[in-house]
Amino acid sequence: MARPTIDQLREQVRGDVIAPDDGAYEEARKVYNGMIDKRPAVVVRPVNAGDVIATVNFARESGIDLAIRGGSHGVPGFGTSDGGVVVDLSRMKGVRVDPARRTARAEGGATWGDLNAATHAFGLATTGGIISTTGVGGLTLGGGIGYLARGLGLSCDNLISADVVTADGRFLVSTENVNADLFWALRGGGGNFGVVTSFEFKLEPIKDIYGGPMFFELENAGDVILFY
Repeated sequence: MARPTIDQLREQVRGDVIAPDDGAYEEARKVYNGMIDKRPAVVVRPVNAGDVIATVNFARESGIDLAIRGGSHGVPGFGTSDGGVVVDLSRMKGVRVDPARRTARAEGGATWGDLNAATHAFGLATTGGIISTTGVGGLTLGGGIGYLARGLGLSCDNLISADVVTADGRFLVSTENVNADLFWALRGGGGNFGVVTSFEFKLEPIKDIYGGPMFFELENAGDVILFY
């Protein structure tokens, strides 16, 4: 069977499909860590789960690597690859808050700044990143330590459900009771289980926090340690 072409992929995707000969390619291939300099075969910026399904199918049928870029804040550069397909979720940044249920659903490309801005209006919060530009996806799938972790647990502890496109192109909803093995794996299981297109979190009534380093004079160290 003939391998699919990038032109065929463009016909299936509503978002951006950026190839090396496109003017936007040099900007599209960059990642957060400037030391990572790779040249993917195509960068796709989906706008919905259907676009993600089409792109995953394209990569699988083409037999080439697939890299996922969420908030694009990762240091190792896993959000790109030489000669592969990059799913850049930066156009999927929507956040919807349900104040009655105290939940929030964030798309796969959202950052913690996006989520916090949406939840703060309702006096609600969940454990998020210390830096606002960190991606919701990367932090949650890796565990998720933040300012609220001691009181609320890790980001992954507050995950209620996840919408996932698996490597075979299926769209699955994963919770503690539905596709439970996948839900377990997503919460710190190491990755490579699929493309999470949205995350649903439980929220708690927290509006404002104060955080930052505290410094004490060296001669007061004994008193500080005893007090702590």
